[in-house]
Amino acid sequence: MGYRVVVVGATGNVGKEMLNILAEREFPVDEITALASRKSLGTEVSFGDKTLKTKDLDTFDFTGWDIALFAIGSDATKIYAPKAASQGCVVIDNSSLYRYDPQIPLIVPEVNADEVVHYKNKNIIANPNCSTAQMVVALKPLHDRARIKRVVVATYQSVSGTGKEAIDELWNQTKGIYVPGQEVAPSVYPKQIAFNVIPHIDVFLDSGDTKEEWKMVVETKKILDPKIKVTATCVRVPVFVGHSEAINIEFEDYLDWEEATDILREAPGVLVIDKREAGGYITPIDCVGEYATYVSRIRQDETVENGLNIWVVSDNLRKGAALNAVQIAEVLGQRCLKKG
Repeated sequence: MGYRVVVVGATGNVGKEMLNILAEREFPVDEITALASRKSLGTEVSFGDKTLKTKDLDTFDFTGWDIALFAIGSDATKIYAPKAASQGCVVIDNSSLYRYDPQIPLIVPEVNADEVVHYKNKNIIANPNCSTAQMVVALKPLHDRARIKRVVVATYQSVSGTGKEAIDELWNQTKGIYVPGQEVAPSVYPKQIAFNVIPHIDVFLDSGDTKEEWKMVVETKKILDPKIKVTATCVRVPVFVGHSEAINIEFEDYLDWEEATDILREAPGVLVIDKREAGGYITPIDCVGEYATYVSRIRQDETVENGLNIWVVSDNLRKGAALNAVQIAEVLGQRCLKKG
């Protein structure tokens, strides 16, 4: 006996990946349905070797369905997630809407899978921000060994984190630079993204941080440890898929880079690629379509007493969104619902 699963926002980048990963990982599905807004009604999407036609989210009855994977914006989630939850369907939400609610678990299964039991509070589980998810997967095993005091992270985030319109803008601007008369002015981003980097993701806060930077701070504390100090600079780069992060870590106890490497090699969800030679490291283009959180450039930081530097890369549409949501569903099924 398997699960009746709903994918909400099935025509978007993340929704499509959710369907792909459910099929790839052979999640125990008895029945699956794809929901979208009325403007996408009837659009065909793939689930393994099957083709699904999207149904209307607005009129859908979630009664009798076990799990709903939400991949729509916060505004729509605010309307439909409580409806699904109240009808007995467990919502796993990829938006930021519920991440900071103390009654709703915020889960990265490699880090805090035990929190899944708290889904019963509101029948909702939150999926973290893409940049946070890959970072905490790498930090968790190191924190267990040497206790992290402080993290300084700079991100290099791909345009697919914004959505399809951003992918199109990067593609069209890049072409436009080489074809006279086809130049494309910025519309998704405040400045040109082609051949540029933009130190601005989400809105600016009074502190001078952007909301993306604030998310990384707050979510790391909720998922990993509230005592860890985090400061982030989040940057959009002209890459289609794959987020990268340069992370500086300060520990309470000494941890040398060789032991850190051994720990990371054994850590769930982590793949170390670190040869200390030309090409012996991971880049975003290498991670596309993969499940792992990759770690390279592991080295001592001699400017602080107990410091390390690492380079972390992952497919933001997978571990940063769809994969993590499906992994949450797997843990939920194995530990709580127990149908598959």
